[in-house]
Amino acid sequence: MNIKKKLCFSILILVFLSGLTLWSQEPYKKPPQEVIDMVEAPPPPQASLSPDGKTVLLTTYEIMPSLEYMAQPLLRLAGTRITPLNNSRQQTYFLTSVSLKTLKDGKTIPVDFPEDAKFGFPRWSNDSAWFAITRYLNNGVELWAVETKTGKAKKLLGPTVNAVLSSGFTWLPDNRHILATVVPDDRGNPPEKPTVPIGPHVQEVSGKFAKVWTYQDLLETPYDEKLFTYYATSQMVKIDVPTGKTEKFGDPGILTPPDASPNGKLLMVYRIKKPFSYSVPYYYFTHNIEIWDMDGNLVHMLAEVPLADDVPMRGVPTGVRSVEWRALKPATIIWVEALDEGDPEKTVPHRDKVMTLSYPFKGEAKEMTKTVHRYSGMDWLQNPDQAFLTEFDWKRRWRTTYFINPDDPSQEPKKVIDLSIHDRYNDPGRPVHTITPNGQYVILQDKDFIYLSGSGANPQGARPFLDKVNVNTMEKERIFESGEESYESFVDFIGESRTLVMTSYQSKTEPPNYFLVDLKSGDRQAMTDYKDPAPQMTGMIKKLVKYKRDDGVDLSGTLYLPPDYKEGQRLPLVFWAYPLEYSDPSLAGQVRSSPNRFTFFRSTSQLFFVTQGYAVLDGAQLPIIGDPKTMNDTFIEQIVAGAKAAIDYLDKEGIIDPNRVGVGGHSYGAFMTANFLAHCDLFAAGIARSGAYNRTLTPFGFQSERRTLWEAPEIYFKISPFMHAHKINEPILLIHGEEDNNSGTFPIQSRRLFHALKGHGATVRMVMLPHESHGYRAKESVLHVLAEMFDWFDKYVKNKEK
Repeated sequence: MNIKKKLCFSILILVFLSGLTLWSQEPYKKPPQEVIDMVEAPPPPQASLSPDGKTVLLTTYEIMPSLEYMAQPLLRLAGTRITPLNNSRQQTYFLTSVSLKTLKDGKTIPVDFPEDAKFGFPRWSNDSAWFAITRYLNNGVELWAVETKTGKAKKLLGPTVNAVLSSGFTWLPDNRHILATVVPDDRGNPPEKPTVPIGPHVQEVSGKFAKVWTYQDLLETPYDEKLFTYYATSQMVKIDVPTGKTEKFGDPGILTPPDASPNGKLLMVYRIKKPFSYSVPYYYFTHNIEIWDMDGNLVHMLAEVPLADDVPMRGVPTGVRSVEWRALKPATIIWVEALDEGDPEKTVPHRDKVMTLSYPFKGEAKEMTKTVHRYSGMDWLQNPDQAFLTEFDWKRRWRTTYFINPDDPSQEPKKVIDLSIHDRYNDPGRPVHTITPNGQYVILQDKDFIYLSGSGANPQGARPFLDKVNVNTMEKERIFESGEESYESFVDFIGESRTLVMTSYQSKTEPPNYFLVDLKSGDRQAMTDYKDPAPQMTGMIKKLVKYKRDDGVDLSGTLYLPPDYKEGQRLPLVFWAYPLEYSDPSLAGQVRSSPNRFTFFRSTSQLFFVTQGYAVLDGAQLPIIGDPKTMNDTFIEQIVAGAKAAIDYLDKEGIIDPNRVGVGGHSYGAFMTANFLAHCDLFAAGIARSGAYNRTLTPFGFQSERRTLWEAPEIYFKISPFMHAHKINEPILLIHGEEDNNSGTFPIQSRRLFHALKGHGATVRMVMLPHESHGYRAKESVLHVLAEMFDWFDKYVKNKEK
C-alpha cells in the first residue's frame, strides 16, 4: 500500500471512528469546591423525645457513605439486599453521634460510645429508663443499651445480631427485657455455589393468573434459596438489660420481629417457610402466624398463610392479613380478610371484614365490622372502647375515617373524615399519639378531646398547626399555628403538660432547630443551635410562583434565584418536576409547599444549579387530570401544557431566557423528561435520572395506570419515550444506578434508550453509577452526578449556541 493510499485509509478510519459511540470507564469527576463544601456540610440534629417527655435524644447522621463501603459484597435475594459481611440488610444511613438532653434543666448527658462508631436507629424502652441501639461493624452487628439518667452504655450482644429481616431487636412490655434475633450458633459456612449446574432453571405455570409488579432482586435459583435461608434464619434470644443475662428463646427459623401482647404474656411471631417464590418478595412467601408464650412455646396457630404470588394489581392477599394486638386489651387479636377475593376491580357491597379473637383463642372468631372500601388501619384511642377506622377507595383516591365503638356493632359508626388524599387544604391533620408504659401506641386523649397536627396547606404556602378536637362533636380549637414568615411544626407535648410543646422552627434564612414553646405565654427556649451550613447562599431569592395552564388549571412551583440576581436579568432556567395524577382539577392546583422553609443543598439536588448562575423552578406542578382509568390518554398533552404555562409566565416576568431552558427529573420525572424532548421544543436539553422509558417492560401497570399493556397497547406505545426515540433531537443526559432496585426502573431502561438514541444520531450521554441503586448515596457518586449535570447544562443550555 503506497503512502497516498495509507493516508486515505487512515482518514477513512478516523471519519468512521468519529461517528462511533465513545464508551469508557472514566474517573470520578468533582464539581466546584464551593459545591463540595456545601455537600459535605454537617446535617442538622434529629430529635427523639422519650416516652415520658423528660429527655430528648439528639442524633446526627453520616451524610454519605464512601464508595468503598457501597462496593462491599451484596446479595440480592427475595426482594431484599443483604450485606453478608455483617449479616444485615444493606444499610446506607448511619447515625454517627448520640447525646441526651434533659428538658428540665437543659443539661447535656454525653453517651460513652466507642469513637467513630456507626449506629442504626435507637428505640426507647417504654418507661424511658433506657434506649437500645445497634452498632454496625465490618464483621457483624452489635446490640447496645444506654441508661438514660447517666448516659452509661453497655454492650448486650457482640457482632452476632441478625438484622436481615428487621432491626434485630424489640423491647418487651416489662421494659427490662429485649428480644433480639441472632445468628444461630451452629450455622456453619455459607452454602457453596455449584461450579457446574445440575440443569436449566425452569419455571412453569398453567391457568393461574398472576399479574404482579416488576419486582427486583428476586430469587432465581435453588442456590439463591439456600443463601436466603442461610442468612435469614435466626435464633431469638431474651436479654435482661440491667444484668446482661442472655438466654435462647424458641426454635430457630426465618422469623420476622415478634410483637408482644399488651399484658406481656404472649408473642405474635411470623415464621416464613417454603415454598418460596421466584416472582414476589419474601413478605409474600408462605408463612405461619404463631402465638407463643414467654417461654418460647407455641400456644396457638392463628393462620397458615399460603404463597401470595397471584395477588391482583393493587389488590391484597386473600385470607388473614394486617394482624395486630388490640391496644389496651390484655391479649386480643384483630385481623382483616378480603370479601372481594382481594381484587379491587370486583363489584361487592363490602371489600373487607375485621375479625377479632381473644385469649385463650378457643371458639370462633367474631366479626367486628365490615368496610365498604379497602381497610386502611385502626387507630386506638386511650379510651379502650373508642377507635378510628380508616378505609381507602383507590379508584377515587379517597380516604374515609369513622369513629367507632369496636365492642358494640349496634352503635352506628360516625364518619369524621371524608376527603380525597390529594385535598391538602381540607386535611384535618393526623392524631397525636402517646406510648403507654407497656408499649401501646395509642391516640393521646384528654377525656373527650384529642389533638390533630397538620401541615396547614393553603394558597399562600403551608402553615403547620395543632388543633384540640372534641371526638364527639369534632369541633376544634386551634392551639398552635406557625407564623406567616416561618415554618414551625409541632413535634410533641412535653410530659403531661398540654401547654408546653416541642417544635421544629425554620425560615427562609434560619435552619431548622428544636424549641420548647409555652403555648400560654409564648416563651421560647432553644434546644439546639444548628448553624447555617451554607451562609454564602443566605441571600438566595426563593418565592412561590403561581400561573395557569391554558385550560384554566391553577399551577405553582418554587422559584430559586442566585443571591446576586438583578431584576430584569434573564437567566437560564432549570425546570424540575414530577407528574402526579388527580381526578379533580380544583385539587390539582393546590399549593403543597412553603416558601418559608429553609433550603438545604444536599446530595444530588437540582438546587445546586442556583450556585452556577441558573434560575431553578423546583416542584413545578404537572398534574395529570381526568378519569382514573383513562387520564394517561392525554399524559403528553397535559405535561406539555403545564411546562409551557410555567415558561411563558417566567418569560413574561422577565426572569428567564426562554431559549435557554433545561428540563430534568428523577424516576417518573425522568420518564417525563424524555417525553418532553420527544414531543415538544420547549427545552434546550434534558437530564433524566433513574427512569423507565419503555412501558412494555412494565406491562401490568405503572404509577396509577390501571390498564395492562394488552388492554391499552396504543397508550403504552404513545407515552413510552423509547418508542419515539427518533423524535428526540435535543441533547439528553441519562444517569442510572447500576443496581437500581426500584420496581420498573431497571438499569436496562436507560441502556436501551441510549442504544435507540444512538441509532438515530441523537446527542446523548449515559452515566451508569457502580454500586448505586435508585437514589445515589456514595460520596464519589454524588459529586460525580453534580459535575455531570453542571457540564451538560452549561454546554447545552447556559452556553447554548444561538
